[in-house]
Amino acid sequence: MNTKPTINYGLEGIYVDESAISKVDGQNGKLWYRGYSIEDLAEKSNFEEVSYLLIYGKLPTKTEYEEFVTKLKERMDLPEEVKKVIKAMAPVAHPMDVMRTATSMLVMFDKDPSNKDLDATVDKVITLIAKLPTIAAATGRFREKKSFIPPDNSLGLSENFLYMLTGKRPNKFESKLIDLMFILHAEHSTNASTFSVLVTASTLADVYAATTTGIGTLKGPLHGGADESALNMINAIGNPDNTEKYIEEALEGKQRIMGFGHRVYKAYDPRAKLVRSYLEESLTKEPSDEVKKLLQIALRAEKLMIDKLGNAKGIWPNIDFFAGPLYRVLGIDSKLFTPIFVASRMSGWGSHIVEYWHNNKLVRPLEYYTGPLDVPYKPIEQR
Repeated sequence: MNTKPTINYGLEGIYVDESAISKVDGQNGKLWYRGYSIEDLAEKSNFEEVSYLLIYGKLPTKTEYEEFVTKLKERMDLPEEVKKVIKAMAPVAHPMDVMRTATSMLVMFDKDPSNKDLDATVDKVITLIAKLPTIAAATGRFREKKSFIPPDNSLGLSENFLYMLTGKRPNKFESKLIDLMFILHAEHSTNASTFSVLVTASTLADVYAATTTGIGTLKGPLHGGADESALNMINAIGNPDNTEKYIEEALEGKQRIMGFGHRVYKAYDPRAKLVRSYLEESLTKEPSDEVKKLLQIALRAEKLMIDKLGNAKGIWPNIDFFAGPLYRVLGIDSKLFTPIFVASRMSGWGSHIVEYWHNNKLVRPLEYYTGPLDVPYKPIEQR
């Protein structure tokens, strides 16, 4: 008689590979990219430099940085065929469906998409890092039936996203906020979407196919869509003075409070701490009444949840809880939150593809069969 094996549902606690890209210390609430703390990178670096660090495994020299940024800026614009598809889809389709379709189209403009040499792979990753923010911005523009705004080479990648989306050059504080969010979402070890990217890459499919897989995985509300769900909850609270009553009743009804708890973090998500500090600063910038309410509700909900469930049950705020209010400070519609996640996470996905192909092995897990065996077949007339 066969003994049933131990089954780790959702692959929880299973190590599938080794990686030098990032480390998440869930017990102590720490995150490092290539050994650099997320706090240092968020404070001192920018998205382009972080992308270089993730891909190449080191911080660039001044010359390397300038060459890398030049490559990104040269590739930010989109082929006309891709713009036309985005324009047709954006008013009627979910923005993540637009992202997935437009990204998959980019393979048509690669003369050798199946080339998996290291330099060729890195080149494809750089192309996608440059173009995905433009796809996200174009999706936002066409959703509102506005015209496409070409990228401005005088702006950085994240700044350009905001400019192409709103038509307004961001000020210094706005530039910092959007760059912060791109940095914080760039990489997070083997989460669901990164794992799905690697499953596809392990078959030796091309970079575009692997990236499209990641976008499909990121669409789910338990992963990339969590920040939108958290903002919906904050909007449902409506008034800061309703916060405690809403949260208390939700907890009594055993409802899930979106934006709290994490599969890995059993302490305060370090990314959430960083976003929270900028939300507090945003309150000093005379935000709109709508945004001011969101920020006040978020901060009051956070305090109550920490008091009730933080130390007691290890349920702390994660980045998704504060991301929505911060995006609203920038005037970004909630439907674009996950496309922004895609645009920033491409750096991490691409880094993992590059690393995995150094020692590729087809991902093929097992599942334990629990159904019957040797069932007699009956012709259709006898069923």
